[in-house]
Amino acid sequence: MPLDHRLSPELEELRRTVEEFAHDVVAPKIGDFYERHEFPYEIVREMGRMGLFGLPFPEEYGGMGGDYLALGIALEELARVDSSVAITLEAGVSLGAMPIHVFGTEEQKRAWLPRLCTGEILGAFGLTEPDGGSDAGATRTTARLDASTDEWVINGTKCFITNSGTDITGLVTVTAVTGRTPEGKPRISSIIVPSGTPGFTVAAPYSKVGWNASDTRELSFDDVRVPAANLLGEEGRGYAQFLRILDEGRIAIAALATGLAQGCVDESVKYAKERHAFGRPIGANQAIQFKIADMEMKAHTARLAWRDAASRLVSGEPFKKEAALAKLHSSTIAVDNARDATQIHGGYGFMNEYPVARMWRDSKILEIGEGTSEVQRMLIARELGLTG
Repeated sequence: MPLDHRLSPELEELRRTVEEFAHDVVAPKIGDFYERHEFPYEIVREMGRMGLFGLPFPEEYGGMGGDYLALGIALEELARVDSSVAITLEAGVSLGAMPIHVFGTEEQKRAWLPRLCTGEILGAFGLTEPDGGSDAGATRTTARLDASTDEWVINGTKCFITNSGTDITGLVTVTAVTGRTPEGKPRISSIIVPSGTPGFTVAAPYSKVGWNASDTRELSFDDVRVPAANLLGEEGRGYAQFLRILDEGRIAIAALATGLAQGCVDESVKYAKERHAFGRPIGANQAIQFKIADMEMKAHTARLAWRDAASRLVSGEPFKKEAALAKLHSSTIAVDNARDATQIHGGYGFMNEYPVARMWRDSKILEIGEGTSEVQRMLIARELGLTG
């Protein structure tokens, strides 16, 4: 009996709803936000009202009772139109709220999740450091417990942190060295830092190549004090926590990348039918037809990959390798499709008024963020038993 990869009626309804929202609400406005490097607050608020930020969380915390498959479907449909709003959702859910849901105490969940699930506030995950990059284990940010006040005192710097400096950012979960093992290795822990805490400084937004309607900042912590109860999960387990969160987040990024790749197909088909050269539509030329056919093939296989990984996650099966495969493949073909779509559009593909110009600029980060392509290959090789 063949496998059925079709969506359930509920998921198909979600897909159609987000597709309509992306085309009717996001598409007409996002270009102006992108050009101005401005965060689209009203669009994000509407996403919150739709329940998108609460998709994979239980209803008891204000969520929609869905899972990562539902989140991926929403991300793919958003990214078919724009990646800035898609990454705002992905980071808000996978990196902002999910660590609290998975590792938080009941008190932490009830304090933060209801507002995170409705999009009233956004959360961020402070992991990457200026000298760290992919080597997250080389964390230099420190947190010491002041026994006299029962507070963590945090010092350090984080960089490239999404959703960390908006007007509605409510918290950043920060990884920091809280001690040393008997062997001298750093004990990395995760600590919740509410926005506005004294000593917590958010820099001006980065000037980025792409994702220009999303928020990305550098953060600094100068004797930042938060209650000892803000420790997320066990002390010294922050690195392991982040590895699990990134495994799941790679599925979400793969869905986003697939959406961008499919958006490139959508725009190329539309343009190939409308654009005439030498007396006929350029889509009548076999060279264009074959290029778009290859783009569709790539987007289709990427979709199968991320949905397979998501299905394994939802079913409680091992999914680390499949998540890395999906992230590696989808990010690669997103760059390929964006390049080909720009070429099909010719000179117009270089003009920012056309969505493919935005997609071309947004695609490259997908091979870097939440684990570079090289890191994905390392993970895949390790799962195949090729490394120690």
